Amino acid sequence: MSDTAAGLLQVGLLVLLLAAAYRPLGGYMARVFSADQDSRVERATYKILGVDAKADQTWAVYARSLLAFSAVSLIFLYGLQRLQGHLPFSNGLPGVEQGLSFNTAASFVANTNWQSYSPEVTMGHLVQFAGLAVQNFVSAAVGISVAVALMRGFARSRTDRLGNFWVDLIRTVLRILLPIAVVGGLLLVAMGVVQNLSSGHEVAGVVGQTQTIPGGPVASQEVIKELGTNGGGFYNANSAHPFENPNGLSNLFEIFLLLLIPVCITRTFGLLVKDKRQGYAILGVMGTLWAAFTFAATVFEVRGAGTATHAAGAAMEGKETRFGEWASALFASSTTGTSTGAVNSAHDSFTALGGGTALFHMMLGEVSPGGTGTGLYGMLVLAVLAVFVAGLMVGRTPEYLRKKISAREMKLVSLYILATPSLVLAGTAIAMGLQSARASIFNTDSPHGFSEVLYAFTSAANNNGSAFGGLSANTPFYNTALGLAMLLGRFVPIVLVLALAGSFAQQQPVPVNEGTLPTHKALFVTMLVGVVLIVTGLTYFPALTLGPLAEGL
Repeated sequence: MSDTAAGLLQVGLLVLLLAAAYRPLGGYMARVFSADQDSRVERATYKILGVDAKADQTWAVYARSLLAFSAVSLIFLYGLQRLQGHLPFSNGLPGVEQGLSFNTAASFVANTNWQSYSPEVTMGHLVQFAGLAVQNFVSAAVGISVAVALMRGFARSRTDRLGNFWVDLIRTVLRILLPIAVVGGLLLVAMGVVQNLSSGHEVAGVVGQTQTIPGGPVASQEVIKELGTNGGGFYNANSAHPFENPNGLSNLFEIFLLLLIPVCITRTFGLLVKDKRQGYAILGVMGTLWAAFTFAATVFEVRGAGTATHAAGAAMEGKETRFGEWASALFASSTTGTSTGAVNSAHDSFTALGGGTALFHMMLGEVSPGGTGTGLYGMLVLAVLAVFVAGLMVGRTPEYLRKKISAREMKLVSLYILATPSLVLAGTAIAMGLQSARASIFNTDSPHGFSEVLYAFTSAANNNGSAFGGLSANTPFYNTALGLAMLLGRFVPIVLVLALAGSFAQQQPVPVNEGTLPTHKALFVTMLVGVVLIVTGLTYFPALTLGPLAEGL
């Protein structure tokens, strides 16, 4: 079978698997968040936390609960790393340096999983499974909870209540993420992913040298890093490592996992707002963008523009031979479109325009289909903007899902849209202006060097976590700057979304009339795709011309 036929087959199979899961999982998640009854385990958890599960929260209380939980998580994970040398299952590794501990704690709490270190020689097993893997569950649950709160904002009327953060968080972990992770982890083990508590085995190489092969609870972390769109690897090579991703079957399954919830939650949205067509429309926008970027990344990598790649016969530098160009491009497009950050190839080794495609995909705000929850609420914010623009065109008061879009809502939308680009562009400018920061760039004073820094801040502020490998980011400046970008890029948009949800929930629904823009038809889907691309293009195009476009052209 040719590479093209094999590539098309795996893309087709991936789409079929997602289509098969769409209705059952999307419907199940809607039932989870609309159910009145709590399980015995959930009630016990509420009692331990001192939570009144029946108390509906205003958007401000919901936000404070979320921020308090995330702050405690940050402190706990920071302390766990610092004390690693005194803890069991440390594999003899010392405590993690304070700057790196802050960066890593911020990274995992913000669902970014940026890693400025080699995990197998920095983190012991306890930190991996009791710290990082746990954060993979709860940070993903935080994103889903915010999306559900926004759905309630559209669905409810004349109320200032959005639900209970603690209930949403615990239900997401216990009813959605944990069951899928258990089944998915067993499947990964069956496919050859490692799962043990070994500190490593000494083996002899083919020429007689010895090498330590590290083991660990890899499958259990691998499954939630993909399912929760987190992305942090147990090994430095991430999903390119054969212990994390042994073969083509596991590779396809991991791509399926990272797309699963972001795709299916659009059906949850349609069910909770009582109009399934709205969910299909949002899915149509996400699917269109994902397909376009997957096509572009594949073309750029398969064509292999450049003298070296033409001489070699393929753009395989930095890619695993067991996956090839098609599977590498598919993984790259899916991971940069879902705020996952996991990689099965080195994005830094992609062709200039192939790497630029991955970078631009993140710049969309990672809404195609985006992270667990974050992709949906990001796309809904852009949908509000699209309706507002359409209202200006025809001179009518804009409405979305029977809720009026007034000056208050547009101020929140504008701040949301400006928050992440401000962090990306300001962070990149500061880094390029500091000699100490430029010293960390492998390709100093070149378009690719600029791309490495731009990619780092784009990845951090958009909570992705993938990187161009030419940047040495484990320095005081980058540990601090990227850590702050991850935290601000995560929680500032969340607060704005919750405020927007509270504003919509207080409104009285307006009746649909002949002047109402249908937001479930192809015209609106096309318009929303245009808004996503134009807003992003106008914001980032000057920076892109200095980096990947200059290098590629």
